[in-house]
Amino acid sequence: MSTLPPLAGRRCQNPVNSLHSTLYFSPDLTKELAGLGIEDRSAAYFAGRAAAMGAVGPGVVAATFYNFKHDLIARHLPAVWDIASPEDVLAARLRAADSTLRRLLGEETVASPEMAEAARLALRATEGCTRHARPLYAAHADLPVPEQPHLAYWHAATLLREHRGDGHLTALLDLELDPLEALVSHTATGKGMAPRWVIATRGWERSDWEAAAGRLRAGGLLDADGELTEAGVALRAELEDRTDRLDLAPYEHLGEQGVARLTELAKGFTVTAALAGGFPADLVGKG
Repeated sequence: MSTLPPLAGRRCQNPVNSLHSTLYFSPDLTKELAGLGIEDRSAAYFAGRAAAMGAVGPGVVAATFYNFKHDLIARHLPAVWDIASPEDVLAARLRAADSTLRRLLGEETVASPEMAEAARLALRATEGCTRHARPLYAAHADLPVPEQPHLAYWHAATLLREHRGDGHLTALLDLELDPLEALVSHTATGKGMAPRWVIATRGWERSDWEAAAGRLRAGGLLDADGELTEAGVALRAELEDRTDRLDLAPYEHLGEQGVARLTELAKGFTVTAALAGGFPADLVGKG
């Protein structure tokens, strides 16, 4: 039984993950990878997130990223590794994280005692993570921790993000939601990616989206207006509860006071980043 308040781990992980994810919307990452010769945005994303696993092919990325169409991944992998090595991509990614955080948070915040404290807390939480059956987390856990506090914090945020994400995929499989059904049902909650973002970035067609929605309607999870039914709401709640249970260890390790303090610091950084334009305005929604 958890010693933490209900949902404490989820409430901590959400802002920690959000600051991590600013990198994927950052022009700094685009610039750094273009400097290596990777100019396509999809190729840059796949390379940037998968590089910790080495020069992997489309099958590994389809398995670990879950909701991208294999055809899209195969257009770019493994060919992208002929342009730049995983080691070069990882170095470019860290440079981009540095410039992104400095731009969004400001030099004063980056150099603040609060950032150093957040890094210590987040890294302590990662001590409770486990590698087994968590391929993206395990690959990133083998990377060195950067020395600068803001980059150490970003690194720890990456570990916590991928640890939860790997567990989330286990829960999705157990609840029998395929990649697009997971996306469609998440969007229906009002908290997931807008369909146009999914279609633009995940390689699916509108017809694929509609087919997945049809499967969810046939299963009684989505109504004719695209809203979650009572059963659909319950399924999404069960999905998040299972993900929480699989991701509890790092936050139990950090302890109640540490989790509360990390949540407070992470929320402050993420709000600052959002106000500085760190996220697309139309990223989330049902439209």
